[in-house]
Amino acid sequence: MSSTPTQSAPKKCIQEAFDADEHAQNLTRWQQQYDQLTPGRFYGRLDEIVLPALQVFKEHTGQALRQECRVWEDSLWLGIPPRSAGSRINGQPLDTQQVMCRPGGRDFELVTPEGFDIYGVVIRLPALYDAAERQGITLDEQWMTAPRRHVNPVTLRALLFLLERLLGQQQSAIAERLHQDILLTGLLELLDAQQPSKELPPSYVHRKAVVDRVKQYVDEHLEAPITMEALCELTHVSRRTLQYSFTTILGISPLQFLRLTRLNRVRRALRAAEPTQTVTEIATYWGFWHLGQFAHDYKQQFGECPSHTLNQSPSGTMSTSA
Repeated sequence: MSSTPTQSAPKKCIQEAFDADEHAQNLTRWQQQYDQLTPGRFYGRLDEIVLPALQVFKEHTGQALRQECRVWEDSLWLGIPPRSAGSRINGQPLDTQQVMCRPGGRDFELVTPEGFDIYGVVIRLPALYDAAERQGITLDEQWMTAPRRHVNPVTLRALLFLLERLLGQQQSAIAERLHQDILLTGLLELLDAQQPSKELPPSYVHRKAVVDRVKQYVDEHLEAPITMEALCELTHVSRRTLQYSFTTILGISPLQFLRLTRLNRVRRALRAAEPTQTVTEIATYWGFWHLGQFAHDYKQQFGECPSHTLNQSPSGTMSTSA
């Protein structure tokens, strides 16, 4: 997008979705998949503005989620929730006065609570380095490995104020380059001489490895029955350690993880079903043999009957451009 000497209004896109995985696809140029963790009908809203070297957005999600994310290459993402309680990045809980931070082209995982809001900024790395050089700032490169960063509370409040004003305005004309430079200044202050979170305890590393091994195994054995005993044998840990690992990293038990993973996969299958497929066929394929119980659990989790998901159009997203 190019700027002109006169003021111009970048395109602000507002998108709403009533399915978690569909909502995950609405963020421009991201690769994402969302699993819904808490029961109830999902609602998500995304407000997004694209500037010449920045992507700025605010995301609202009504239900608790496990998110698998990857932002575009040659970029840096900063995630700034106004309230951090209950959120985790790569299994690490976010504390007050911390922000999330991940380089582009790398997979990362978020666990977010119900009624969660987050501001996101993605900056192209050449623009970031160019701005740092012009202002004589040496960037702290530890953001490449540390998913959380401590932030000066004054800097954090100032950056949140800028994001709220930019995304909350009613699309009156703004000078793109000016607003981008203002945001870049805030980002540089945040990334200059800031220390990452304290070193993680050894227990975190081991528990994260246990959870990652289970997730990999589940992804590689989509159609096979999986027992707790098999997972303990796979990870060479006791049932108690397996339990501690999941509650520490994801905030849910291993059994909840397996159940919710299957339910979310059934939902994706129902939304992508061929016209000839039935709820019974899809549910039994994924191991839900008691169809009455399945229908009850599905409606409790997603706020609608599986037959409604099967019959509705996959284009259930409403979008507007302000």
